[in-house]
Amino acid sequence: MKASEGMFEDSVIYVTTQGSQVRIDGGQVVIYDVDGDDGELGSFPVEKLDTINVFGGVNFSTPFVATANEHGIVLNYFTQNGKYRGSFVPERNTIAEVRRAQYALEDCDELAIAKAMIAAKIRNARTILSRKGVRGTTVLKDLGERVSNASNKDDLRGIEGEAAERYFGRLDETLVDGWTFETRSKRPPEDHINSLLSLTYVMMKNEVLSALRCYNLDPFLGVLHADRHGRPSLALDLQEEFRPLFCDAFVTRLINRGTITHDQFGNDNRLTDDGFQAYLNKFDGYMDEELTHPHFEYRVSRRKAIRQQVILLRKAITGELDDYHALEVSR
Repeated sequence: MKASEGMFEDSVIYVTTQGSQVRIDGGQVVIYDVDGDDGELGSFPVEKLDTINVFGGVNFSTPFVATANEHGIVLNYFTQNGKYRGSFVPERNTIAEVRRAQYALEDCDELAIAKAMIAAKIRNARTILSRKGVRGTTVLKDLGERVSNASNKDDLRGIEGEAAERYFGRLDETLVDGWTFETRSKRPPEDHINSLLSLTYVMMKNEVLSALRCYNLDPFLGVLHADRHGRPSLALDLQEEFRPLFCDAFVTRLINRGTITHDQFGNDNRLTDDGFQAYLNKFDGYMDEELTHPHFEYRVSRRKAIRQQVILLRKAITGELDDYHALEVSR
């Protein structure tokens, strides 16, 4: 779990201690070790929080849930090893004008936004490979240029799929000895690196979900991913530009720096409890690291950058901006 109030800096916390309870006490969110002997594990000012992620056997007191609803705190539920199960989303003013604009988007407007997202994803994929010393990515450059000529969503999906295949075909060249990436596998992940990628995509999807909810966009109405019951299509759309730049870069860092080793995985290719705790600690720190936002041109944390992208997306949807400015980094 994140450090308690003395070092509290962020709006998102993770609770992984099994048998703990999230309580409210005098304006503080308190994590208490109910089943063990450690007592209070952490304390956080309620007005600073907007998301609490809990993993496995963690429960909430009834007064806390009421407080979470009142203060707009989203609660995300995961299994102990990080599989997403669902969320508690507080009642809040959804700003009807924003939702009406989102539901009224024309197909051409959706396509324009989706093209910006996919062009950024491909550009970011080239950037990540370049940073790792991988050369000869002209084919990705060509695919990125083809995005502007896509006349419909199926064409765009085809370009994105080909770009992803080409990109993952070179990802192995970014890894240290002892690690090999052959192909992307999802359900279930067939090796340790695919397990790390899948876990990181889940974590990033929930960062995006939280940001979309904060700014009153419907995460289930996408611009590129097809509608499907229970699928947060808009979150998956927006996540595309973060996959290479944030997710894949994080996984390769964990591997290449030796932070995560093969010994920290079980027979099911999932992280052990200790490995998962090490992963969460690094992920949270990674999201707090800063980069220069290419559109605003000042430094922000990765978590803040995601929220700024949601703001830009909302402005494009409501007509405050003529175009959506995706997060695209060229070097």
